[in-house]
Amino acid sequence: MLDRTTLNSAKTTQAGAGVAGRRALFAILCAVTIAALLWLMVLTLSAGGFGIVDLIILVLFALTLPWWVTGFWNATIGFIIMRFTADPIAAVLPVAASVRGDEKITASTAILLCIRNELPERMIRNLEPMMGGLAAAGIADRFHVYVLSDTGDADIAAQEDARFGALAAQWRDRIAITFRRRTVNTGFKAGNIRDFCEHWGGDHEFAVVLDADSFMTAEAVLRLVRIMQADCKIGILQGLVVGLPSTSAFARIFQFGMRLGMRSYTIGSAWWQADCGPYWGHNAVLRLAPFIAHCRLPALRKKDMSESHILSHDQIEGALMRRAGFEVRVYPWEDASWEENPPTLTEFIRRDLRWCQGNMQYWRFLAMPGLKPVSRYQLAIAIMMFIGSPAWIGILVIGTLMVALAETPAGVVRADTGLVLYATFLLMWFSPKIASAIDIMSRPKARHAFGGGARFLVSMACETVFFVMLYAIMCLGHTVFLAGMPFGRTIGWIGQSRDDHSVPVALALRDLWLHTAIGGGSIGLLLATHPAAVPYVLFFAAGPALAVPLAVLSARPALGIAFVRTGIGRLPEETAPPAALRAMGLPAIALAAPTPRAHAA
Repeated sequence: MLDRTTLNSAKTTQAGAGVAGRRALFAILCAVTIAALLWLMVLTLSAGGFGIVDLIILVLFALTLPWWVTGFWNATIGFIIMRFTADPIAAVLPVAASVRGDEKITASTAILLCIRNELPERMIRNLEPMMGGLAAAGIADRFHVYVLSDTGDADIAAQEDARFGALAAQWRDRIAITFRRRTVNTGFKAGNIRDFCEHWGGDHEFAVVLDADSFMTAEAVLRLVRIMQADCKIGILQGLVVGLPSTSAFARIFQFGMRLGMRSYTIGSAWWQADCGPYWGHNAVLRLAPFIAHCRLPALRKKDMSESHILSHDQIEGALMRRAGFEVRVYPWEDASWEENPPTLTEFIRRDLRWCQGNMQYWRFLAMPGLKPVSRYQLAIAIMMFIGSPAWIGILVIGTLMVALAETPAGVVRADTGLVLYATFLLMWFSPKIASAIDIMSRPKARHAFGGGARFLVSMACETVFFVMLYAIMCLGHTVFLAGMPFGRTIGWIGQSRDDHSVPVALALRDLWLHTAIGGGSIGLLLATHPAAVPYVLFFAAGPALAVPLAVLSARPALGIAFVRTGIGRLPEETAPPAALRAMGLPAIALAAPTPRAHAA
């Protein structure tokens, strides 16, 4: 008769074989899809023969494929799981099914709020509902809040001292709060957390990591902690993060699209990544002992032998945790874990370029000994996400010139295969959002949560146009930034403006004039030569051409308020606000509330 150890070993072996089969299937699907798309592109470019310029376009096109083919299959698999399994969460995170929600909290957990040059009032607003929930549950003694400041601005530092000191005194008898400021932010956020680990990490089993814009309910924290307690193999458990209700028009439309894309994409990716899941650096739980022992990030050497530090620390830490033999898992459901998104296009670009700079550091780790193949793939695809941007811009510029110089567009591309390729590209590109939209529209409760079917479809139409414009703008921004990196261009880790504010036309012109010139130039050149070809370049030319008005209009507070009141970009949290969000007093939730009908006298 087999003993329990033998049975558990057999189950582990079977699970490992199942995950290996999933990954093999996913790899085959992506490889076959990429090959088919490349073949279709060759046919499209063969109208006038296949020359050196056609080969350049084909190579550029190949660089764009890994990111969006991966997204397509993640969304497709995620949609199948969402529609045809009784419990989509358990399908990709089996241990979640064994957690009832009433298990005793035995682990000591640190809650880490990492901030730099942020006004403390907003951080406290986000912290207190969670702390109140932990205290009300009677388990606050198992938690300790650490506010880890890297602030260098003297005025903000003085406010931090006063406000967090008062917060600690106010909550002294309910939950422990420690405030610490470093004088030098060595290692950026990763260095901030490492400093905590060296001073207090040995006092706790887990750490919940929060960014300055993070908000989690006590229920979300307890759920992740209980899952971590139930499975000692998990080293990092990442919660799915969605946007907080906002009165910024830009943020509303962006995070509405993010909400649509994240659900199917994350479930699909969790299905095949399994124990090599993503870590996004916040709204997640770390198992501290292995994190301290195995996830220290090395300093990087520059050409002049000076040291630099890793900006995008999260994926490296996730890869190191998996290398150490611990699992990295994701809880793929979008409830009770939020973040604030930038309120304007200019703020969004600044944040995105910091991510771009950080992801470009990953190439140094691709050959690191001991990394799992899936971890290497995740690092490579994170690089390709940004490398694809100059590839798209190259296709736009070269393709526009080829068509403009040709006697007829038919001499450059075949209309039949070109149309098929274009339609296929659009279908695959929008597949994560299409999958979620089908799921929502087919469920009455979900439709109601998003404001009803009509509002949802209007919001989706607005987001589609917005996304097409935004993606092309970001591609051009990445291209310019990447071109400047070899010459020393960098972007620092500074505080972010999170409140709604207008963007003056002069500022938009200063930041986006090159976008306007390239996008408008492409459209204008084709209008002057072959107007029939203009629709084919609009996907990557319209956004840059209209970047300035988009930046100005989407930042207008009046437009954002109008969107809230009419339900454009409506989120479920605005239809039925959780108690924790109502307690925060978010303007978007107050404005979205139905106006009580006046009673007859």
